[in-house]
Amino acid sequence: MQKQSEILDLLKKIKENAYVPYSHFKVGAVLITKEGKIYTGCNIENDGIMSICAERVAFVKAISEGEKEFSSIYVLGDKEETTPCGYCRQFMSEFVKPDFKIYVGNQQTGTFKEYTIREMLPFNFELK
Repeated sequence: MQKQSEILDLLKKIKENAYVPYSHFKVGAVLITKEGKIYTGCNIENDGIMSICAERVAFVKAISEGEKEFSSIYVLGDKEETTPCGYCRQFMSEFVKPDFKIYVGNQQTGTFKEYTIREMLPFNFELK
C-alpha cells in the first residue's frame, strides 16, 4: 500500500496533465483496486458539454482493463478541498460497495479527509 505522501505527490503530477482551457481548474485522481493496483486520471475539457472528470477517467481506464473491485480513490484539485461532482459520485456508485473510500486532498496542508461513497451519495439511483 502506498503512503499518503506518495499518493499526494502522484496526484500533483497527474493533475498537471489536465486539459482545462476553459475552467483552468485542474483535478487529479488516483484509483486503487482491492489488489493495490493504481489507475490515474485527470480532468479533460472540451468546448462542448461532454467534458470528463478525473475520477471517471481513472475508473474508465481501470474498468476497460478488466478491473472490477476497488478499495479507494484519492482526489486533488486546485481548491483547498475538491470533492467528486454529483455525476462522478453516481458513476462510481455503480462499481463500488457502500464502504468504498473517497479521500479528498488538501494541497496546502498535504492532508486528506476520508469519506465513504455512501456518505457522499446517500441516495444513489439504482434500478435493482
